[in-house]
Amino acid sequence: MFENLTERLSQTLRNISGRGRLTDDNIKDALRDVRMALLEADVALPVVRDFINQVRDKAVGQDVNKSLTPGQEFIKIVQNELTIAMGAVNSELNLATQPPAVMLMAGLQGAGKTTSVAKLAKFLKEKQKKKVLMVSADVYRPAAIKQLETLSKAINVDFFPSSNDQSPVDIANKALHHAKLNFYDVLIVDTAGRLHVDSDMMDEIKQLHQAIKPIETLFVVDAMTGQDAANTAKAFNEALPLTGVILTKVDGDARGGAALSIRHITGKPIKFLGMGEKTDALEPFYPDRIASRILGMGDMLSLIEELQSKVDHEKAEKMAAKLKKGDKFDLTDFLDQLKQMRSMGGMTAMLAKLPGAGQIPENVKSQMDDKVTVKMEAIIQSMTLKERANPDIIKGSRRRRIAMGSGTQVQDVNRLLKQFDDMQRMMKKMKGGGMMKMMRNMKGMMGGGGFGGLPRR
Repeated sequence: MFENLTERLSQTLRNISGRGRLTDDNIKDALRDVRMALLEADVALPVVRDFINQVRDKAVGQDVNKSLTPGQEFIKIVQNELTIAMGAVNSELNLATQPPAVMLMAGLQGAGKTTSVAKLAKFLKEKQKKKVLMVSADVYRPAAIKQLETLSKAINVDFFPSSNDQSPVDIANKALHHAKLNFYDVLIVDTAGRLHVDSDMMDEIKQLHQAIKPIETLFVVDAMTGQDAANTAKAFNEALPLTGVILTKVDGDARGGAALSIRHITGKPIKFLGMGEKTDALEPFYPDRIASRILGMGDMLSLIEELQSKVDHEKAEKMAAKLKKGDKFDLTDFLDQLKQMRSMGGMTAMLAKLPGAGQIPENVKSQMDDKVTVKMEAIIQSMTLKERANPDIIKGSRRRRIAMGSGTQVQDVNRLLKQFDDMQRMMKKMKGGGMMKMMRNMKGMMGGGGFGGLPRR
């Protein structure tokens, strides 16, 4: 997300950061570039206009912090205004009510509402240790109820059964009664979507809202629809007392216009970002971290949180102990590292959170593509346990067999073995192993002979 905007803004801010002082003229040039970058990112025009005015007002005539250059001060102002435009602070879910806390999910068809219900349920169960019940009141879309039931089994969260011949209000009331009797902390109600905003849908969801009185009414919207997402959210907000927004399919949106427009147009906070299809691909929305990411400064806090929550600490401890004893880092260990990286969204997602990621050359980025990681895993899995433990024995005929077994070329096997050799040397130097240290050294390793034909030093 925000790739295009990050590239444009980073270039603009690089141009101004070298200036000795800020003048009306160079602020005017920079603001024109920022304005064009925001419009190209499909940010709503009123949002762009207000944003530019706020930056101009704060930049002109402001005393520059002695520890900053005028250019740095301007970047700081832009970052601050981006944060304010998106809501200033993270807006958490409100669970301060007599259990169960009822959450109603609303949105258009195809926005990813049902998947978001499951993601939210998993988030509440795993991160906040809540007992959650899910129910589908979507009696119109074929297999909608079955879809949520299937997802409930995948995430091991309870599901309240419903059927197409029931009314949505009846379904929700029965689920709420069941949740109270069985001491659930949270009840999440999925609702029917439509291809567009219509009065029948709005009347039905108003009745549903009135019947179950949810503490959270969350609007689920597709980020890829740009400023249309903000306009649709506004229409829903006029019909329902929305408490927040879940922005989905963010991983497929290179522009970011929706994230920058929704708060301004609706007055409602974005509470979560849906970052992919997997049920754990849901991130709390932190405006300050996203602003930092937009300006190419990375998002180390989110990366550290992911490392802490998703890295297999037991395996990490075992590897640290193994390396401490002087045992070799082998290809099975390398495979484990690759799998852990994929569990955190892959190298591409991790790179987006690293400061200066936008400055990494395209030829290096192409070697960090997640498809490359999958290919590497396939190659290692085509090896015998003996070969993984002793890569030195993998010569001509073995390399041909491994390439054939993994559906790759011999050159791919050669590159992986070279990269593994680099990794093994790096692990020896670290004497502690683990994903955190591997990340710190990844950029140097990729630049020194990475997978897929990078120049070797």
